[in-house]
Amino acid sequence: MFLQRNTPAFEGLNPFEIPDILTAAVSMTAFAVTWTSIGIFAGAAGKSGQFPLHTWLPDAMEGPTPVSSLIHAATMVAAGVFLVVRFFDLFAESSVALMTVALVGGFTAVFAATMGLVMFDIKRVLAYSTVSQLGYMMLAIGIGAPAVAMFHLFTHAFFKCLLFLGAGSVNHATGTFDMRYMGGLRSAMPWTYWTFVVAALSLAGIFPLAGFWSKDEILLSAWRGVDGVDTVVFSLAFIGVFLTAFYMYRVVSMTFHGEFKGGIEKELEGQNEQINGPEVHVGESPVVMVVPLVILAGASLVAGYLVNPISSIGGIPPHWFTEFLGGHSQGISLGVAFFSTATALAGIVASYMWGRMPLSNLSNIINPLRTLMLNKYYLDVLYEHIVVKKLFYQRITRITDRFDANVIDRFVDFLGWIGRNIGKAIAPIQNGQVQVYGIIILLGVAVIIGTYLIVEN
Repeated sequence: MFLQRNTPAFEGLNPFEIPDILTAAVSMTAFAVTWTSIGIFAGAAGKSGQFPLHTWLPDAMEGPTPVSSLIHAATMVAAGVFLVVRFFDLFAESSVALMTVALVGGFTAVFAATMGLVMFDIKRVLAYSTVSQLGYMMLAIGIGAPAVAMFHLFTHAFFKCLLFLGAGSVNHATGTFDMRYMGGLRSAMPWTYWTFVVAALSLAGIFPLAGFWSKDEILLSAWRGVDGVDTVVFSLAFIGVFLTAFYMYRVVSMTFHGEFKGGIEKELEGQNEQINGPEVHVGESPVVMVVPLVILAGASLVAGYLVNPISSIGGIPPHWFTEFLGGHSQGISLGVAFFSTATALAGIVASYMWGRMPLSNLSNIINPLRTLMLNKYYLDVLYEHIVVKKLFYQRITRITDRFDANVIDRFVDFLGWIGRNIGKAIAPIQNGQVQVYGIIILLGVAVIIGTYLIVEN
């Protein structure tokens, strides 16, 4: 974009103002538009955890749960999506850029969801869920529906914030985020349980919760654009629906159903560590923690209706939110809505059956896949050992070390050599003879007076 500043497209415009950039986009060359758009998307992908720049986001969830809830799930990581939406008119000038956004978003939605299937840390599962849902938003932008992406960003903020706060409530009671040491919390924590279920169903896209309306808009936008690449995107979107429902039922089941498995006490016992303190007795979180859960559960129920996805409510025109954002609502398709809900329910049933079926006959297939997903497809290993150690430490640092030794150090030595020789040249002047110093002073005064007279004349 900076290189385009002196081209005719930017005549009289500022290349760093978004409105001016969008105005100039129609006059820019196709090459410039495509690579500018892809460059912006690359930055947004890092901010919003899109493949292959997603690895930082789950690790960032190690912070306090309210921080994860508000910043890492609902607001901060969505900034990349918002940036691409702001630049959508630029992306719209390049079909290649839009296709890239759609494919990366769709792949990220499925790729991140697969890792959510096997993780045991409840916050890490929700982190990969966030990456997956951000992928859905990018997918919507890529298929030409930025307003729909913002609709999903709006609804996602409520139920994902609730899920993280629910995880924090469970941690407050059990002392652990590891779902293997939870279970049986349904009766002990009814408020946390039911609000968590509302958020989980909303995330899975179950009618009539908020997540259903926004995700259905994405699926419908993909369906009505099915042609070539859009077929792949549409397929990825529905695979993501199934996987989302699968891992969210797994989370609810491991956390709240069955029998309580001891919380932090059993976790420490399993690590052969000495246990100090009283036995864990779980109970509902205090009111100050429960009230936000209830408020967010209410929002997760009705947020979809706040933008009127069906018809006029209370005199407010239908689909005002997408039209306010400059988009066009896809309306409602009963076929797509039924298929998406059925797919989500199939994911829930499959997760239920998976937890109760003997897997010994499939262990040769399942165990390698589970290991692959638990190790996050070894991307962290690839980045650390190949990119950081092999490429950066052993290659790039060697080049920079030689540059430092042969260029920087020699330049510094050269400056020192100049100073040393200048010192040698003027050293005889400083010989300690007062009469020489007096002559130098007189010569200096004469030069000053002569210069003054010349200037005055």
